[in-house]
Amino acid sequence: MTAIAVLSAGVLTNQPASAADRLAVRLDWTPWGSQAPFHLAAKKGLFAKYDLDVVLEDGNGSVATVQIVGNGEYDVGHASLAPMVIARSKGLPVKAIAGFIKQNDIGLLVPKDSGIAGPADLKGKKIAFTAGSLEAPFIDRFLAAGKLTRGDVDLISVDAAGKAGLYMAGRSDAAFSSAPFFLAVVASQRPSNAIRFADQGLNFPSFGLMATEKSIASKREALKRFASVVSGTWAYIFDGHQDEAVQAIIAARPQAKLNPAVLRQQIDTLKDYTVTEATKSLPFGTMAASDWKRAVEVLVEGGLVDKSLDSNSTFTNELIDAAIVADVASGKH
Repeated sequence: MTAIAVLSAGVLTNQPASAADRLAVRLDWTPWGSQAPFHLAAKKGLFAKYDLDVVLEDGNGSVATVQIVGNGEYDVGHASLAPMVIARSKGLPVKAIAGFIKQNDIGLLVPKDSGIAGPADLKGKKIAFTAGSLEAPFIDRFLAAGKLTRGDVDLISVDAAGKAGLYMAGRSDAAFSSAPFFLAVVASQRPSNAIRFADQGLNFPSFGLMATEKSIASKREALKRFASVVSGTWAYIFDGHQDEAVQAIIAARPQAKLNPAVLRQQIDTLKDYTVTEATKSLPFGTMAASDWKRAVEVLVEGGLVDKSLDSNSTFTNELIDAAIVADVASGKH
């Protein structure tokens, strides 16, 4: 994707552009609801207010974003944080600096009229999944919750980009995917429910911000302002400003011809995944050590990270400024 300069601080403030800290940001995917706070913060001039000159670039998957940011091509990335932990375990010096979607967003999507309420109802069903994706290592454990094995179902490996189309065409009875993304995409043709991985004990964080140790050290204050502005913007959006966020995404990516109803449903669904018991009283964007400890345990059980990985090394809350989060969340700007 072509990098798009979202703001030039010199246009919206009295300070010269050279006074702003420039940050190159790699997003997770093509435009969808999870990117709402970036585009709304840009539209409202919030990055400029905090002396940031932000450039956003769309992505092609969280795994790719983690790798590209880890290689130093961008200052910060927005991605599912489980792939970030896996990459860190393999030696990539990346760390989470803000957590937004704190519950595992992956689930099994089933038609509302299917009668499928849990893993036990899947015997003989045709299920689409993507090999190499984050869902793949946990399929056996998910099925085991219903006392089933792979031999009891018909697993179809499909490319991530084609999964929704195959499912909507009725060529699979169910599909593993990100529930907030997938449910909204298929709603008009095949209304569905999600059987969440998190409800089967597979708990690990989803979308947030990550950066390399080098970037955190060299651009600490800029990253702190950025992470806090985005966190505050999420809090503002979830406080009844979803439609404003939808319009900001559409305005920022007019060439994508996005459906506002789909974006709104994605944002609404994401809200249900934002809080854990350990984070419900913390400023938005703040992560809990207990959540990360459990996440690493689950990823170790799935054979995705080495058991020697220290969960406390995977994240930091030092780049969340509660005052900035509160200011942005208030909408008084």
